[in-house]
Amino acid sequence: MLIDQPSLLYGKNAQKVKSPSGRGSVTMFFMKDELISSLKSAAVKAGIETDAIAIEYPENPEHGDFSTNLALAHAKNLKTNPRALAEKIVQEFEKLQPAFVESVSIAGAGFINFKVKESFLAEEAIKPLAKPASDSGRKVMVEYTDPNPFKIFHIGHLMANAVGESVSRLVEYSGVTVVRVCYQGDTGLHVAKAVWAIMKNGTISQVESRKDVVGKVGWLGEMYVEGSSHEEEPAIQKEIADINKKIFDGTDPAVNEVYEKGRKWSLEYFDYIYARLGTKFDRFFFEREVAETGAEIVQEFLKKDIFEKSDGAVVFKGEEHGLHTRVFINSQGLPTYEAKEIGLNVEKFKLYPDLDESIIVTGNEINEYFKVLKKVLSLVAPKVAEKTTHLSHGMLRFASGKMSSRKGNIISAESLIEEVKVLVSQKMQGREFAPKEADETADMIAVAAIKYSILRQGIGGDVIFDSDKSISFEGDSGPYLQYSAVRAQSVLAKAGESAGSATGDPAKIKLPQAAGLLERLITRFPDIAERARKEYAPQHIANYLINLAGAFNGFYTNSVIVDINEPLSPYRIALTRSFLAVMTDGLWLLGIKVPKRM
Repeated sequence: MLIDQPSLLYGKNAQKVKSPSGRGSVTMFFMKDELISSLKSAAVKAGIETDAIAIEYPENPEHGDFSTNLALAHAKNLKTNPRALAEKIVQEFEKLQPAFVESVSIAGAGFINFKVKESFLAEEAIKPLAKPASDSGRKVMVEYTDPNPFKIFHIGHLMANAVGESVSRLVEYSGVTVVRVCYQGDTGLHVAKAVWAIMKNGTISQVESRKDVVGKVGWLGEMYVEGSSHEEEPAIQKEIADINKKIFDGTDPAVNEVYEKGRKWSLEYFDYIYARLGTKFDRFFFEREVAETGAEIVQEFLKKDIFEKSDGAVVFKGEEHGLHTRVFINSQGLPTYEAKEIGLNVEKFKLYPDLDESIIVTGNEINEYFKVLKKVLSLVAPKVAEKTTHLSHGMLRFASGKMSSRKGNIISAESLIEEVKVLVSQKMQGREFAPKEADETADMIAVAAIKYSILRQGIGGDVIFDSDKSISFEGDSGPYLQYSAVRAQSVLAKAGESAGSATGDPAKIKLPQAAGLLERLITRFPDIAERARKEYAPQHIANYLINLAGAFNGFYTNSVIVDINEPLSPYRIALTRSFLAVMTDGLWLLGIKVPKRM
């Protein structure tokens, strides 16, 4: 069975397991809370007044399971030696020490390290984790991908989709209701350029006979490129501008026919890509439906001197706010992309008045544009602006440099997925797969390879994609994570009924005397997921999963997991099951599926 949803042990369906404190499985997330609570009390008695207490995981496990720089952060203000202050904090902390703490030590200039009891970690690692749902009751909209009909769904859209889908899942995982939306530019000069080229060539009826939607959309992209190639020809530019106006007002039947067919093909193709990437949107917005709202808002605030007229157009003078000038109504009286964007963001909150936040994911090449947009929103719809967050990602780059659809050297998402899929299929040769299973598995692995490559680093930076490294079953790659999960599935299948019995009361399972890195990492997952959500940073999940996979594969290599004669076998089976649950949920947060086998 394909795993593509949060497990029953984690996520929205998390089972609540009662701990002595009554809060469910303690895990590192709740341990940190208890440590911070105790440290606050200890800090007050040591003369420190603060709510900002940072707890980190030491890079070297030998230093302990938690660490804080509390003494270092406040020693200067208190005019005391940091190590002496640390000793005072530890002295007070030990009076309030939580039951799970084995020992407290001071390292270096004044770091305070905490070691958790081995037996406690071993037991917690095989319990279902009680995930915090601190944001339950909130509603957040995430807008992402945003391809334009009549243009290719390119690798920039692929990157936006990977980031937006992961951010959506991170937010959703914390108990928030998420509304996934996609804004698609179905009007504007880019459409007019394609329609002009199509009508010039008169070939749409021939293309219509093609059953392959990929071929149709590829041809639309070629028409857009042709229409864009006449920028230095005023006569043609006037023809394109006239078509743009006709599309906007719908007055020309011939233009309408070409436009509607091209739009339909594009949207069908986008649906195909979304399904392949594992995205299902709740609402689609289109430029055509928000244009009038945007134009009305601009005209209304033109009277209030937010906008001004310039050479027959309506503009926003951004220089007055340290930004740059943008046109909102062009000289033909048509709303530009900027005005439509204002209309879009106002319409979002009309349709969903209970939204707590609207997150917009775009490429960072339009950061300056978005600064202008946010400033305009703050002046015409301040409540909308306050609840709007812009997340920008870098570019997906290759040796050829940045792509450009206008110049015709675009790299489509489809071609990249297929290129990686071919490499994966070659790697899978020799394995016994039915043709359909082989194709589906190769597709899952290819998508995982690309998504992980995008999400493994901070979303603001550019990604240099390496096809060969991306499909490695060993090391820093999405397929390596999938392979680790599949290995765990295989172990549990071998265990059979033993795996089922290992999910019962942990008190009935013999525990090891010491907990290893795998146990420690498993219990950290809720904390890592919460940090990734708060920072909108999928890379925290990606980096955590690589470490988790490495720990499991080391455990797999060095331990006999399934052995009826081994007293610790039930524990190791339970630990394998916990690993699979965490890995499955972690990959789900990245938008990556786990194949049945690889």
